[in-house]
Amino acid sequence: MGHAGKIVTHVLLALLAFLAGRLLVVSVPLTPDAFVQMAGYGVSALIVELVFRVERAPWRFVSASDHLRLFRSSALTAVTFMAITRFVHPGIDGGLRTLAAAAVFQTTLLSALRIIRRSGHERMLLESVLRLGPAAMLPALPRLLIIGSTSEAEAFLRAPAGLGERYAPIGVVSPLDRETGDELRGVCVLGAIADFDSVLARLRDSGLPPSAILFLTDSAMSTFGAERLGRLKAEGVRLLRRHGVVEMGAAPAATTLREISLEELLSRPPVRLDPEPVRALVAGRRVLVTGAGGSIGSELCRQIAASGCAQLTLVDASEYNLFHIDREIAQTYPALPRQEVLCDVRDAARVARVFGEQRPDIVFHAAALKHVTLVENHPCEGVRTNVLGTRNVATAAKACGAAHLALISTDKAVAPTSVMGAAKRVAEAVARQYGGGDEMRVSIVRFGNVLGSAGSVVPIFQSQIAAGGPITLTHAEVERYFMTIPEAVQLVLRAVALSRIASEPDAGVLTLEMGEPVKIIDLARRMIELQGLVPERDIAIEITGLRPGEKLTETLVDVNEIARPKAPGIMEALRLAPAPPIPDARLDALDALAEIGDETALRAALFDLVEDLRQTGPSKVVKIRAS
Repeated sequence: MGHAGKIVTHVLLALLAFLAGRLLVVSVPLTPDAFVQMAGYGVSALIVELVFRVERAPWRFVSASDHLRLFRSSALTAVTFMAITRFVHPGIDGGLRTLAAAAVFQTTLLSALRIIRRSGHERMLLESVLRLGPAAMLPALPRLLIIGSTSEAEAFLRAPAGLGERYAPIGVVSPLDRETGDELRGVCVLGAIADFDSVLARLRDSGLPPSAILFLTDSAMSTFGAERLGRLKAEGVRLLRRHGVVEMGAAPAATTLREISLEELLSRPPVRLDPEPVRALVAGRRVLVTGAGGSIGSELCRQIAASGCAQLTLVDASEYNLFHIDREIAQTYPALPRQEVLCDVRDAARVARVFGEQRPDIVFHAAALKHVTLVENHPCEGVRTNVLGTRNVATAAKACGAAHLALISTDKAVAPTSVMGAAKRVAEAVARQYGGGDEMRVSIVRFGNVLGSAGSVVPIFQSQIAAGGPITLTHAEVERYFMTIPEAVQLVLRAVALSRIASEPDAGVLTLEMGEPVKIIDLARRMIELQGLVPERDIAIEITGLRPGEKLTETLVDVNEIARPKAPGIMEALRLAPAPPIPDARLDALDALAEIGDETALRAALFDLVEDLRQTGPSKVVKIRAS
């Protein structure tokens, strides 16, 4: 119903209320003078409507269920009273009319009492009664402009704690133009998102430019381009959102506001999944995470802890990283039993001893060397950690009776050209071979780049922009898949959860749907624009040439695999032919070459093994078994 329809309805209801009140009190029939009085009352109601614009508050946000329950209570009181009087008293003065009036007045008083109590609790009683215009501005508080649908904005404004640091809302910008002029709890809808620039200009002309902008949803934020967001940031406007790009469990600070991270501004809208399968996976179980202090490992620990595991063991070779993630988990989940373990996965005896002591039910193996250039320059270290470390973890997990092992892999393992990618491809086969069988299920999850991870281009570009440029790229056509760390980990946990409940073990590698690949040069331009700068004018972009082992594009499925859907956001890469076993002698040979530091021979042996694993037919199986 439009504003004009609401005004007419309000006036008609006022006339009806006047008529009902007169008939209730005065027994004299209606006279011409009475109709004049009714007309005067109606005109008065119209004047109030036009001055105070009561119709701007959408009716759908009134809590109807509370009022209906109060009415039910009043009606039941009247019925109960009437039933009692049939036995103890011959009649009721005024009969049913008295009971009806009593029920109406009781409902009104109960509702009024609760409205006054809630208004007092929200510290808005006097403001709501005395305010003659839109929401009052408090000069001492930062001004907040809210971007999102009216239903989401009203729900946000309804919660007193929702404003976090305490902002003064000055308006709402809605996706729908027809909602312009509506008033939500005293805050006016100033316009549509499509007209945001004109809304902002009007606020500036009136002397009320926003100090902060709150985006209620990813879709609301995605309609703003990087250039516009960068302009706002350059003008000192804070970009805010409520907690959680990916919500796992009940976050204690879910209603507070926080700055939007650069990774969120760069990423596509994240996949939203039901967290219940993940809770069912880890709830009440002992979980061990290797590489627990890394980018992926630390987020695994956060989400696993939030899902209610019985015991969390954090394993990492870095004292610094392990200390920080252990302290964070201790502060956030003080009641969660946990154990931090300083351990290098390359130490087979130490890994076996740790697993024997902790006896995990589920193991997430995230420990790895992942930086392409560094591993390319230090191939022996890459093989010892990524290949032999995986064998140690898989063997120890199986020996201690773990029910599930999940290996975190990478898209660089597909048709690898780098030592890092080749080592991870061998690690996939090693995990399944040494950890597979009836006793323990193995899941391998393969995905691409994550924004904000260690070694990501994002912090590198940030430092280059802060220094005034230039931004350096290896090639103008390089493109990669990207997602945020929390989203990647949520999908990893979901994939492992699906694997756990499947009737048959996974036949292939689980891959995450990462949307469309992003050109790195486009990412660089967006990052420059998000700082309120102009690419090539304010910050130069230089091409340096591809580094050893680097590819222009990455894929998630290899030539000897086919992809099939597994679940929303998850695919499964199935081998065209059964995976050939890797003889222990070949892994021992890799270990020996790494120990003596023969990088040339190690590189050749590693890539020879990868080519054997990538064959689509059985011809190479004989070679592997015979070696």
